Amino acid sequence: MRTRAAVLCAAAAVLAGSVTAVPAAAAPSAHLSWKKCGTSDYPTLQCASLKVPLDHARPSGRRITLALSRVPHTAKTSQGPLLVNPGGPGGSGLTLAGFVASALPRKVAAQYDVIGFDPRGVGRSSPALDCVPGHFGTVRPDTVPATAALERTNLARARSFAAACGRRYADVLPYLDTVSAVRDMDAIRRALGAPRISYFGYSYGTYLGAVYAKLYPQRVRRLVLDSVVDPTGVWYADNLGQEYAFNARHRALMAWIARYDSTYHLGRDPEKVEAEWYAMRAALAKKPAEGKVGASELEDTFIPGGYYDGHWPYLADAFAAYVRDGRTGPLVEAYQNFGAVSGSGDNGYSVYTAVQCRDSSWPGSWNWWRADAWRVYAKAPFMAWNNAWYNAPCAFWPAARRRPVNIANAKLPPVLLFQATDDAATPYTGGVTAHRLLARSSLVVEEGGGNHGITLSGNTCLDKYLVAYLTDGRVPRGTGPGVADAVCAKSPDPKPLATKAASTSSRGSTLHALLGFRR
Repeated sequence: MRTRAAVLCAAAAVLAGSVTAVPAAAAPSAHLSWKKCGTSDYPTLQCASLKVPLDHARPSGRRITLALSRVPHTAKTSQGPLLVNPGGPGGSGLTLAGFVASALPRKVAAQYDVIGFDPRGVGRSSPALDCVPGHFGTVRPDTVPATAALERTNLARARSFAAACGRRYADVLPYLDTVSAVRDMDAIRRALGAPRISYFGYSYGTYLGAVYAKLYPQRVRRLVLDSVVDPTGVWYADNLGQEYAFNARHRALMAWIARYDSTYHLGRDPEKVEAEWYAMRAALAKKPAEGKVGASELEDTFIPGGYYDGHWPYLADAFAAYVRDGRTGPLVEAYQNFGAVSGSGDNGYSVYTAVQCRDSSWPGSWNWWRADAWRVYAKAPFMAWNNAWYNAPCAFWPAARRRPVNIANAKLPPVLLFQATDDAATPYTGGVTAHRLLARSSLVVEEGGGNHGITLSGNTCLDKYLVAYLTDGRVPRGTGPGVADAVCAKSPDPKPLATKAASTSSRGSTLHALLGFRR
């Protein structure tokens, strides 16, 4: 799944999608009432709400409310709205608007109204889903069903979650899917008074953006997709692909720890370090740390390390403290920081399942799921069963399924894609596939990078392509034989905390806190 990008000799920048700037007064927010809602980090944020049909096929029927945020443009002329989305499904985009506006160069951000939104069901939008509060409370059953009893217990949890969603939100679930969210996005465009929008999405947000572009190609001005979902694997096949890729990322963490044996004293052989990790997992399955971190919670704690290597020093410290010194405190702290699910996480998971389960067909036979999970586990044990149970409610989902959208598109202005070769959450092949399906797209590759969400995260090479595109529509066009149009070196690996060196980009840490986990 981790195909390497060919290094290209040169990339020619071409002007793409150039549009005359629109005077600020030409695109008023006629249907929205913006109020100040700034924070100390993002003082210029404004908030509004918008009512949209629950069922867009019945525009005069029941309405629901979307929560919106905005950092308004400050330049004399505006390039219009730039909608941003952090992924999920289930991620809140309200704060992301503030982050994007502050992370872009000031003169670029000043040209856009950066618009964040909580998609239907999420966060401050209403109704907001929470099917089973505390579903991820500790200590959960071991994800690996070594016994028939464990498998029955985990199956019962998945069934009960799906049933609870059906009981609490029977009237809403049929309208929680990517296509409905895309219809909402176009309602936002109309409320903004904009003939076209630009869009910048991470992770699942890349599929959301690609589907918007498929349904409303004439409404797209610029389209940036970072860490691209494979649109041909929605969603069961994509999840299987993740499991192999996360196993590779976990092994990359083990190799990093071995490289710093002088700090962690867990051994210089990555395979031996990995064996220590699985021994720790087995011990926690028998005796959870402080009654809070068992085997399943340990997986939840280390999965975020697959998304962002800035977490590695903290995970390594907790790992070493437990194995070397028998101290559980750092491990529990790491779980609370990276793995524990809050009330907003309960909401995010509820929307995640609702959208993914509705978006496409899933195997109806649990025997199919079981066979695939054990097959993956034999080669890639780190997240195989954890991810299977995370998505298992879709085997029992109470709402009818849609068909995935074929995002192939030759009607768009040039599109800009970003992809890291070793991304686990959205493996590299997804970016290549989307590049092939989006006829005028350009693909910028971070060679050797494993983080998920790579622009505005400290890599200046990647960001120069983003800035050029948002400024005047320029995209790179490759001249070499490879699939990529431009290739950037990966961001430096972190350093152990004990070195007192700056381990990670602070901007990268902020971004990955906003993007969250699970696509």
